[in-house]
Amino acid sequence: MASSRFVIGIDLGTTNCALAYVDTGKGDSPKCEALPISQVVNPGVVEERSLLPSFMYLPGPNEQPAGSLKLPWDANRDYCAGEFARNFGSQVPTRLVSSAKSWLCHPGVDRRSAILPWKAPEDGRKISPLDACMRYLKHMAEAWNARMAKDVAAHRMELQDIILTVPASFDAVARELTVEAARSAGFENLTLLEEPQAAFYAWLDVCGESWRDQVRIGDLILVADLGGGTTDFTLIEVGEEGGNLSLTRLAVGDHLLLGGDNMDLALAHAAGQAFAAKGAKLDAAQMLQLAHSARNAKEAILGNPKVNSATVTVLGRGSKVIAGTLKGELTRADVERVILDGFFPECGRDTEPVRQRTTGLQELGLPYAADAAVTKHLAAFVTRQAEHLANREPPKGRKKKTPTGLPTAILFNGGVFKANPLRERLTSVLSKWAKEAKGEAVRVLEGTDLDLSVARGAAYYGLVRRGKGVRIRGGTARAYYIGVETAMPAVPGMPRPMKALCVAPFGMEEGTEADIPGQEFGLVTGEQVVFRFLGSSLRREDAAGTVVEEWNQDIEELSPVSATLEGQPGRVVPVHLHTKVTEVGQLEVWCQSRDGKERWKLEYSVREKGEE
Repeated sequence: MASSRFVIGIDLGTTNCALAYVDTGKGDSPKCEALPISQVVNPGVVEERSLLPSFMYLPGPNEQPAGSLKLPWDANRDYCAGEFARNFGSQVPTRLVSSAKSWLCHPGVDRRSAILPWKAPEDGRKISPLDACMRYLKHMAEAWNARMAKDVAAHRMELQDIILTVPASFDAVARELTVEAARSAGFENLTLLEEPQAAFYAWLDVCGESWRDQVRIGDLILVADLGGGTTDFTLIEVGEEGGNLSLTRLAVGDHLLLGGDNMDLALAHAAGQAFAAKGAKLDAAQMLQLAHSARNAKEAILGNPKVNSATVTVLGRGSKVIAGTLKGELTRADVERVILDGFFPECGRDTEPVRQRTTGLQELGLPYAADAAVTKHLAAFVTRQAEHLANREPPKGRKKKTPTGLPTAILFNGGVFKANPLRERLTSVLSKWAKEAKGEAVRVLEGTDLDLSVARGAAYYGLVRRGKGVRIRGGTARAYYIGVETAMPAVPGMPRPMKALCVAPFGMEEGTEADIPGQEFGLVTGEQVVFRFLGSSLRREDAAGTVVEEWNQDIEELSPVSATLEGQPGRVVPVHLHTKVTEVGQLEVWCQSRDGKERWKLEYSVREKGEE
């Protein structure tokens, strides 16, 4: 899409969405700009906001006055996305869709089924996680078209080059579903980009040529991305190529459902205990309201060192509540105890987070991280990556490896890190680890807008794809494998051992293809079969065709694929495998017959884990 006038970056966030663009028609050095997004902010009131909160309100019959949710481009809209949805929906949680992006990557549910709001009654309005994400994207497209393409049809968003961001830890299924949501919203000229990389691109854009003065060869830069719903860690290495500094994404962390939402709920729990001590026990709906109020209190206290307390409120139940509202208070001491000590505790580099829940029966829902300590998850990430990076040669231009294997610089991203005390705590923890290993204190890379950097960086990446700007090398964020059953006699009570066959090595670049060398496989057609897929963010040396027999330690199983491939029922066709990473960033696996006349593509999103 080199001919499109605009390159557009979209941050489809768990808690907020954002939109940025570059108008390539504005000279040789066009700038990234954020686009304010029109949305309902109060009944019948539409205003622009820099962010579109990722919340959707699905009102019941006659719950809102006629026309109160209308938008300039849709006078009959019967749902609402954005600020009013977030604010009013917190009072009616069974009509509020939230965390749709987290549900989209949850393999334990059918992501195409109408399951949201999660605890809505059976006869209530519901939509699927896929549909919710599509509606957020469609809303942004409609807001763009209403403002930017009002008089010029060629400026419509669907005709532009669009860069859509996803968490670095999203697996192939979650990426496939994200693309499906975008296609349903009308986006055709689409490329996926990892969110931490987008944040780093935004920093490069802000710094211009001066970025080279702030880093040095051999630096390991940690991008710590902590948003409303997820925590993402990425390591980027600074090297040298042709006398110039180069950047390579070396590693990404596990997908952690841990973010600002968890912190708000923790603060709400602390405030709820104070209410209970006064005789006011809150129900589940009130606790959700309290979490929304606690978020405002948290931001007020952590955002201003002069603020030592903030009021929290919740609508009361019953006639004994004065003015129908309960009021409480969160102090700075409360916030620091819950947030700093609970989510960012001081810990050693060898600390491991709690990995398993011990309760036999658990309420169904999102698979939140079992341990809320972000610093412990960071310790585990840094330690694992240091072990697997230890045998790498140092970057060209540096005589020795980074002495500690620890990050030497950090770039913060995500709304959580707008709070200076949290940035200071994480920097302090990293610097203590470095000091213990006789390394240097961690440098902080400054200058990005923590709310808008992902969208801005995605737009900048659109220019990089056109040959302008600095590119981060990386490819796939993990190695991918397909499970192959061992050919051995059946043993009663024991499943056949499964080997992991590497079909896409770590770092396989977009737009490249690979034949899988080695033996042929028998592909069953005409009846339902299951393919088991696996992945690893640690194994960097496995080439396409590598077979791993003992894979449980470094390789994890991903969502399976269940498919009925076209052909004669029960036929077994000798095939070999061929893989491709598309320009969009999706991984495709093809089965090709021995004679080359037939091909079957394994679709990642055919079957959801847990689906009958």
